[in-house]
Amino acid sequence: MADAPTPSVDPRLLEVLVCPVTHGPLEYDRERNELVSRRANLAYPIRDGTPIMLPEEARRLDEAPPAPEAPE
Repeated sequence: MADAPTPSVDPRLLEVLVCPVTHGPLEYDRERNELVSRRANLAYPIRDGTPIMLPEEARRLDEAPPAPEAPE
C-alpha cells in the first residue's frame, strides 16, 4: 500500500496570504497541513487544498491538533 501524497501549498499563495488577525506572515506546516501565524498563535486548516482563513476555524497553537480525517 502506497502512502498518500502529501498535499502542498503553492508557494506563490504563501507570498500573498497573510493572517487575517495580525496581517502578518504565515508559515506552511506540511505535517499538519495548516498555515501557521506565530504572532496570532493560530493555525488555519487547509481542506481539499483550500486554506480556511477564518479565525473561528483556526486552531490555537497551544491546543492539540485535530485527529486526521478518515478516508471515505
